[in-house]
Amino acid sequence: MARRPITRCTHAIASSGAVVVVLLLLLAGAAARAAAQAPVQTDADHYTRYELLAPGSAKFRIIYEVTATTAGATKYFNPIRKGSIATDEAVYDRMTGAPIRFDVVGGAVARAGGVPRADTTGEYIMVTLARTVPADGEGRIRIDKTYEDARSYIAGGDSIVYSRPLGIRKNAVVLPLGYEVESVNYPSQVLSEPDGRRAVSFINTGVGEVPFVVKGRRSARAGAAAAAPNASTVRPDPRLSERAHQDREIVYFLQQPETHAFDLYHDYTESRPGVDKYLNVVRGGSTVSRPAARVLDTGESLRVRTLKGSAISEAKIDIGQPVSAESEVVVIDFTPVTAGASVRLRISETYTDAARYLLKGDTLVWDRAFGRPANAMVLPAGWVLTNCSVPATVSRTDDGRVRLDFVNPRNDEVAV
Repeated sequence: MARRPITRCTHAIASSGAVVVVLLLLLAGAAARAAAQAPVQTDADHYTRYELLAPGSAKFRIIYEVTATTAGATKYFNPIRKGSIATDEAVYDRMTGAPIRFDVVGGAVARAGGVPRADTTGEYIMVTLARTVPADGEGRIRIDKTYEDARSYIAGGDSIVYSRPLGIRKNAVVLPLGYEVESVNYPSQVLSEPDGRRAVSFINTGVGEVPFVVKGRRSARAGAAAAAPNASTVRPDPRLSERAHQDREIVYFLQQPETHAFDLYHDYTESRPGVDKYLNVVRGGSTVSRPAARVLDTGESLRVRTLKGSAISEAKIDIGQPVSAESEVVVIDFTPVTAGASVRLRISETYTDAARYLLKGDTLVWDRAFGRPANAMVLPAGWVLTNCSVPATVSRTDDGRVRLDFVNPRNDEVAV
């Protein structure tokens, strides 16, 4: 008699277990579908700064700036390189400067979150973005962490060596205080930090990793570093600015040359406290139309004003040059930037310039210089590329037009 209830109970458990199995299978299937449908993570504007800490510690601080560009994304995954011990991690929202949440997760989580080639045996920093990435917008973050890696950072006697394959295109390595640059194997800027440290910075114009090696030695004038002038008292020289950390980008979309017109958009970050407007002074001989602007961090559209001649003076706008009747400026207003914060703007407009963009016979003539680190030009529909005197990468846009991207690692202009 006692066995019957047990038998019934066993049947009930088996039946219930079957339901659980079915439910688990359904949940697993739903998770697989969700993973398959997760948008692939995309990003841009990578910059990494390696600050070498005390010689012999094998430790270096990494400040990594990156922009998440997948529309609708709420997370961003950053890999932790194998062989390195990561500590002191922190993540900041670059728009507000405030810290944001992050977790260390396995590669399987990163794959499900939109990194299809994530190493399932590796670890990733999963950042919870401060706001959802808007359509055709950006989520800018700064990851701060310390690595310990005896294979990359070696000290011996009065010398140090930092040797590491760098896949990010824009990088800087800062030597410890009291050390000078002895050698570097890739064309780099050498810059002095406000506190007396020496930095080497470069833009990789290729597509592969740079096996970067910088050697330093203890300076005989190490004590002089303490007497380095305060940066706030020295007028900045634009020739000494770090090119790799400049983040202005511009893309030109050429209309048919007989129109002398081209559309463009210009991305620009403003981080100076109190600044509340951007001024685009129209070049002489050019006319501007259809100006527009928005905040890439939020998607917010901004107020745009076009002022000419006396209207510029009446508005008390300083354009950095004498105002004449022909002077024209596009003014973009935005919320004043607060200390530690920044705003990323996209400014778009159409230019007409018969003197610098025209048709001579059957030849398209573009007579304009590029001054930013990243510049791109999209040829008019139906035109093909036959010659390009300045090195560029060439690709096709979604609508079949030819696009040329020019990266200039120098602090000068490129005449294309």
